[in-house]
Amino acid sequence: MASLLEDNELKGMRRRFQQQAEALLRESATGGSEFYDEEKKDSKPLPRINIHSVFWILAAISITYYTDFFQVVKEILLEGCWWLMIGTSLLGASVLIALYCIIYLEWRCGISDYDSQYPALVPFAVSTFVIAAICYNAALWPVWSLFTPLILFTQFMGMVMLVSLLG
Repeated sequence: MASLLEDNELKGMRRRFQQQAEALLRESATGGSEFYDEEKKDSKPLPRINIHSVFWILAAISITYYTDFFQVVKEILLEGCWWLMIGTSLLGASVLIALYCIIYLEWRCGISDYDSQYPALVPFAVSTFVIAAICYNAALWPVWSLFTPLILFTQFMGMVMLVSLLG
């Protein structure tokens, strides 16, 4: 008798769940997005300047200042380090691919989903950027040794946050 009662409760619960799911599907199909529109009107846009961005920008500025970053890079360039030159050329290629995707494909041609039409662009840009980062680490390793990846990552995050503030 108890198992029959549990079976009936389970069937009733399954039926209610199915009815609620069908109602939700009908509401979304008929454009029941009034709730989302009201929620969107009530919500404020996220502030462009936040503590996270300011922290990374200040960290990059302070590391640049206290490590004499530009002076070190200038001295390594004067020595003729191939790692730095290869890394710079690969970083330039990665930036050119990004500019091609953003400026030409998205703004001029109106292709916002360039991953589907040009699937090799993003992996190629990412791989050239990663290889450039490895080259920069190899070029600057004699100066800062174990701190080199940390310094370069902080510089990278500072630049990303600065660009996000501008755009």
